[in-house]
Amino acid sequence: MQVLFSRDTVVVNAAIIGASGYSGAELLRVLSSHPGVRVRMVTAASSAGQRVDALYPAFAGQCDLTYGELVPEGLDGIDVAFVALPSGEAMKIVPLLKEKVGRVVDLGGDFRLRSPGLYEEYYRHRHTAPELLAHAVYGLPEINRDSIAGAPLVANPGCYPTAAILAILPALKHGIINPGGIVINSLSGISGAGRSASVDMSFAEINENVRAYKIGTHQHIPEIETVLAGASDAPVSVSFVPHLIPITRGIYTTAHAGLAVALTVAELLTVYEEFYASHPFVRITRQVPQILAVTRTNFCDIGIAIESRTNQLIIMSVIDNLVKGAAGQAVQNMNLMFGLPETAGLK
Repeated sequence: MQVLFSRDTVVVNAAIIGASGYSGAELLRVLSSHPGVRVRMVTAASSAGQRVDALYPAFAGQCDLTYGELVPEGLDGIDVAFVALPSGEAMKIVPLLKEKVGRVVDLGGDFRLRSPGLYEEYYRHRHTAPELLAHAVYGLPEINRDSIAGAPLVANPGCYPTAAILAILPALKHGIINPGGIVINSLSGISGAGRSASVDMSFAEINENVRAYKIGTHQHIPEIETVLAGASDAPVSVSFVPHLIPITRGIYTTAHAGLAVALTVAELLTVYEEFYASHPFVRITRQVPQILAVTRTNFCDIGIAIESRTNQLIIMSVIDNLVKGAAGQAVQNMNLMFGLPETAGLK
């Protein structure tokens, strides 16, 4: 579906399923200022009947929507549905959404992996809609822009994989690094853990603390490996360790990989700049990237260093986990799906 884009004309009617969580609220924030979109429906089972600005006072005077429950008749006239639910929930409702809505963007992990067995191994529950896996397009615009444009179902990437894949892919695709034994360490703000209350995510446990978790078992490991392998046509193995740090939002990723060819930093920067020249949300920096430079934006900043003593390429990337790592990237995908400018609502 191609639509005409005008700042004075609403062209896309959107629904946010699971709008009370951090990613859903961020989606509402971004879409509320999108010149070509009208959010007509927000659902949240636990907050049904409550106004959005009662749960999130920042929306006062900007949004008069009320959370409701997901009912099929409520989807009439909806052009795109964003699903911002925990993994394991989207697969239960996406079959229904696909019958009622032309385009669906899932921000969870249910449709990122083609293999139901791999999904069940890492997500620890059975996939109930495996027939849709082969039809979902992985929603990383920097590698799948054309496929996203025609996709009825887009699987929005995870926040950690977004930062890691964008950092590593150019070097891998050009044969600059060895595809085996890539080491990835990522530091994330606690909003990535979701809005549900738990002792482990409480202020007293997180403040003035750093903690690694899901070492070697994180559900994003197969996502990183399979996407990198598919884009580079070579088997890829990574060692990935995520960490929680006491900030609200942002991801800082550092990837280490053995150099396969001898290049200078200046030459590597040229490779990266040329690789991402047509992609508006990836910025290659000659400085050490920092989270503050991308907070509340859809940008991914990437920096490069060489450790000559060990012949290692060190790649650093930073994103806002709620924007480029979730809601912003979902809107970027929606723009491509509806023929809107890729940056609409995001700059």
